[in-house]
Amino acid sequence: MDVIEIKNLTKNYGKSRGIIDVSFNVEEGEIFGFIGPNGAGKSTTIRTLLSLISPSSGSAKIFGKDCREFGPEIKKEIGYLPSEVFYYDKMKVIDLLNYSASFYKKDCSKRIKELAEIMDLDLKKRIDDLSFGNKKKVGIVQGLLHDPKLIILDEPTSGLDPLMQQKFFDLLREENIKGTTILFSSHILSEVQKMCSRVAIIKEGRIIKLEKMSTLKDNNYKKFKIEIDTSIDKNYFKIKGVNNLSVKDNVITFLFKGNINEIMKKISSVDIANLYIEEPDLEEIFMHYYEKEG
Repeated sequence: MDVIEIKNLTKNYGKSRGIIDVSFNVEEGEIFGFIGPNGAGKSTTIRTLLSLISPSSGSAKIFGKDCREFGPEIKKEIGYLPSEVFYYDKMKVIDLLNYSASFYKKDCSKRIKELAEIMDLDLKKRIDDLSFGNKKKVGIVQGLLHDPKLIILDEPTSGLDPLMQQKFFDLLREENIKGTTILFSSHILSEVQKMCSRVAIIKEGRIIKLEKMSTLKDNNYKKFKIEIDTSIDKNYFKIKGVNNLSVKDNVITFLFKGNINEIMKKISSVDIANLYIEEPDLEEIFMHYYEKEG
């Protein structure tokens, strides 16, 4: 079953770009990554999905129901953490969270205390006394306090220190084990690599790749670094299968996908000082897709 179904979702802002024909599905129980640099269209997609803004065309469903027609009903089962959080500064943290819990018509007091303990959040403090990172913790607790079936996260870790980020990831994994579906939007690729099973890559408002994380990181790509004793023509390694080629002084680096024997023939004709072959990280693969599509 698909918890999220997005088909040809488009949002125009006049002369400004929004999103164009965005389509992807998120399966029940999945942690799905939505990645791209800032300004690529991640937040616009999420806000349109949540009916916070209206689409120009296309459709979006959550739990099989149209997001606009059944918005209030759907949102009872969704936990949402926006990229930026804003609160009533004069309220205490516990008062704000109790106020949020009142919309779900269930007793969330035990869950609030559990989450606050995990995130090391002082419930007695006033909002305006909190640092940016602690305000982000409030947003995390607020998004999870009602045990939602779907969690939508937009750049969730900004402001959190590394230790708290790890606690947050552990918390998400526990929620996922219980059956919760998670849409994880980020421009930090290492986070997506840790958490997600599939990923959609967005560039300038369009989806350019929808892939399993394991496929993105499989052995089709190899990262080469070659140190040579003499200079060579900068186009020597411009052959089929070579991407992200860089020639600086006597050091050549590139990603290669294809018949390994072909590239080794090229290398064997060069006077080599050192040769390194390793798996590329997700960042390098991601940039390859961006350059390729560009």
